[in-house]
Amino acid sequence: MEKIVLGLSGGVDSALSAYLLKAQGYDVMGVYLENGSDAADDAKKIAHDMGIGFMQVDIMDELREKVINPFIEGYLHAKTPIPCIACNPAVKFKVLFDVADKIGAKYVATGHYARITEGENGEKLLTKAESKNDQSYMLYRLPKEYIERLILPLGGYENKDAVRADAEKYGIHIAKKADSMEICFISDDDHAKFIEDNGFTPPAGDFVDENGKVLGKHLGIHRYTVGQRRGLGIAAAARLFVTKIDAEKNQVILSYDDLHKHEIEVSAPHIIYNKYLEMDEFDCKCKIRHSKTEYDAHVTKTESGFKVFFPEAARAPSPGQSAVFYDGEYVIGGGYIE
Repeated sequence: MEKIVLGLSGGVDSALSAYLLKAQGYDVMGVYLENGSDAADDAKKIAHDMGIGFMQVDIMDELREKVINPFIEGYLHAKTPIPCIACNPAVKFKVLFDVADKIGAKYVATGHYARITEGENGEKLLTKAESKNDQSYMLYRLPKEYIERLILPLGGYENKDAVRADAEKYGIHIAKKADSMEICFISDDDHAKFIEDNGFTPPAGDFVDENGKVLGKHLGIHRYTVGQRRGLGIAAAARLFVTKIDAEKNQVILSYDDLHKHEIEVSAPHIIYNKYLEMDEFDCKCKIRHSKTEYDAHVTKTESGFKVFFPEAARAPSPGQSAVFYDGEYVIGGGYIE
């Protein structure tokens, strides 16, 4: 049987993936990545019930160095990083592929909602899932060599309800388990509290308008993101939006008009669709956050990354998040919004 390593998180997505892979005839090794959550027991039970291998790997040191510390640093410098995007290539998938190489497994699988399809000349392409839960945005920074060996069993599912229904049909004990936290290392989804608990408490400062007029006091720049309109705690004649965060001046700039931009700069470029590697410019669809919204875009390569022009202005592109480019259903690549 062909060996495959599966990231086994203890949730319903990876549990159903384990069932499907075994049913397809793979010799499955479930690998639980210890990240401070409390799902190890569920992961072990899934492996035991399905009769697959099980391994537990502590990733806390790598997670701290390569994901958590940069996450905190980003917020302290007025950015809004997405930790999963950094974690996937630098920690999670790296560990899974290291295990695969160690035990002689050709493939690695996870429960992500995306697909791997075959393009021209047999090239393996990262492709949107059928589901509205598509997570291809989160995987765009994976190295090409990982994509060549990646299997994503849930890519064809219509939605999470269909996944849960199959999990229940196949007798998986966690079929109705609640979804995991948005950020695995933040137990209550309160990123500001997490930053403060780790010894960083940015000082209060001024809310100001576009002309520098003081409108009130903010509680620290780590509590705000570009485009935010709720939870500002400031009285105004109409709804206010965060349009910029100035870390140097410790100011949060507010406006009655939502922020829209026709042009953004993107750094740390990463291309995974071969035909775009030699193109100096191209047209595509672009996502600027993990949502269904896509914008028409013209992308030009620069010395440091990309310049992206939107004919229809994009709403609130946030520094630190990612701009991800698509050719139809295929992921071209992307980079970090400056």
